[in-house]
Amino acid sequence: MSTVTTCPYKVLRDPDTVREVLHRPEDFSPANALLAVTPLSGQALRVLQKARFALPPVLASNHSPSHAAIRKVVAGFFTPAKVAAMEPRIRQLSRESAAAAAQDLGSAGNVDLVQAVAAYPPAVIMLEMLGLPVRDLPRLKAWSLDSLELFWGWPDSERQLELAQTAADFYTWLRELVLESVEAPIVPGATNLFRALADHGLSTPEICSLGYFLLIAGQETTTQLISTTLFRLAEGSRGISWDEASSSAKARGIVRHVLATESSVPTWRRVAARDTELNGEHILAGEEILVELTGNHGFPWAAGEGSGESAGEATDHQGPTPYGLAFGSGIHRCLGAKLAELETVVVVQETTAALNGVRLGDPNPEWLRLLSFQAPRTVTVIPG
Repeated sequence: MSTVTTCPYKVLRDPDTVREVLHRPEDFSPANALLAVTPLSGQALRVLQKARFALPPVLASNHSPSHAAIRKVVAGFFTPAKVAAMEPRIRQLSRESAAAAAQDLGSAGNVDLVQAVAAYPPAVIMLEMLGLPVRDLPRLKAWSLDSLELFWGWPDSERQLELAQTAADFYTWLRELVLESVEAPIVPGATNLFRALADHGLSTPEICSLGYFLLIAGQETTTQLISTTLFRLAEGSRGISWDEASSSAKARGIVRHVLATESSVPTWRRVAARDTELNGEHILAGEEILVELTGNHGFPWAAGEGSGESAGEATDHQGPTPYGLAFGSGIHRCLGAKLAELETVVVVQETTAALNGVRLGDPNPEWLRLLSFQAPRTVTVIPG
């Protein structure tokens, strides 16, 4: 990873200010939300161009009048009723994963909960909710992490080229899935997101652009939220014990605490669309802004590798924000917020119930630390 010595963004941490920025999209545009933090090299761009890789603004980075109607199409797949109806399926998958993890713990004496219980249920649920085939999950998980690093990390030129190739592979796979989904025979009572977007008038590159980050954000950030929650529970540092979290109320309590203090998406970006004022300060058009959504930081310019800062230590305020900003706010708020919270609560319940009294086998794992994503890469537990 290349060294970052100065922060290239205006960093906003006050919750009131952050919420104001998110609610003023005409002044603070999301146009930079999905741009690569580290500019892509010519070699990397050529790899992507060969795969016809294109990310026109469609949803998260769309600040045009078309955003509202496209968002409405996607929101139709994540209505409160549809999310609630998925709870039995979420619980089934979580229970199966937890039971398998308990077996692995018994036979091997340790188990990594990231791979055992956090990784796959969110991916299965997301694909099922979107009406897409559940397949190639190991590749989807690997592609997701690589794409997050490519767009939100600080890879050197050699690593960037590797990541560009996997992004191109992901995009090729996605394009084939889009074409397959749009052209599939219509089944009465069934629909899929890609066909719905095509029916709305989106082109194949636009559908691929939306699908590229949705298939990542719709499951990988939930995997990361589950991972951090299970790590903090096993660590015993958040006032709720591992065994207590098998109850719905306690599980929801620890999940919301993690969402407020160190969610998987702690920051997000905006750019000033025009000269404007914020808290009496003049902001010039084009100034890039990093808003803190939750209370934990781990960026190279804040702590740095080898600084001695704990992987989970906050460098600023902790505690919940007044507005629950973990999923954003305003017209670009995460559409999967309720689903992510439900999935995490259920996985935590089922995992703590199936693996009684475990403790951390590795209290200092490597953490994923990107500009806008964070989580322990492993959560290894052993019998208590």
